[in-house]
Amino acid sequence: MPDLFKSFGRGQRTSATTVEHPALQVKPRHIGIIMDGNGRWAKKRGLPRMAGHHAGMLAMREAIRACDDFGIECVTLYVFSTENWKRPVAEVEYLMRLPEQFFRNEIDELIKRGVKIRFLGDTSRLPSYTQETVRTSMQRTEHNTGMTVNFALNYGGRTELMSAIERYAKEVAEGRATVGDLTEAKFDRYLDTAGLPPLDLIIRTSGEIRLSNFLLWQAAYAELWFTEVLWPDFTRDDLFQAISDYGKRKRRFGAIE
Repeated sequence: MPDLFKSFGRGQRTSATTVEHPALQVKPRHIGIIMDGNGRWAKKRGLPRMAGHHAGMLAMREAIRACDDFGIECVTLYVFSTENWKRPVAEVEYLMRLPEQFFRNEIDELIKRGVKIRFLGDTSRLPSYTQETVRTSMQRTEHNTGMTVNFALNYGGRTELMSAIERYAKEVAEGRATVGDLTEAKFDRYLDTAGLPPLDLIIRTSGEIRLSNFLLWQAAYAELWFTEVLWPDFTRDDLFQAISDYGKRKRRFGAIE
């Protein structure tokens, strides 16, 4: 990382206390996080957008640690969407380098924590160096049995659904599946999230109130939690508040309480 970015912190908001996870009586098994606001964080400070993405990477590291400390079973982080290719070439190239930097610095701690790494989305379109990072990080953690961390990289909910339908249609054509036997539970097996716990909670930062093509099928009955906090300023206390609010909600799934 260039020395220029080493002086960039995560903002002025700090965590006054260290919150221990036993205080969370009702917790989601699977949390999805739309990490939004890196560019605005940088603009507010007169910094280049890349500085915001670097600060966002540090916030992501802390969020992973906090989720593990709070006993969350699975977390999915929206890193790069299928729509993000529309951004300036220099910014996209920088974003494609961040996974390499992140895992170079953090993989040992993730392994120590027993974290298992997965990637959602079409990684075949990524640059070769990013694909190598994807392969290496998954291989080094494939036997871990702790929290699962999914990085949604070149991911889009609609693309995932189309790919799932294509996989199902191929199995039908090959005689390995039968038309008319498809159920919601069976369809789950064709998704990128196959084998993962149901999505319970989606967190989105920066004040935007939309899903932005994130886990559309999985979000059907997920609880939504929005905050004005820009992602680089998102702290362990913010995560604790989101999980605490989740624990107070009544999840009826269409039934009567």
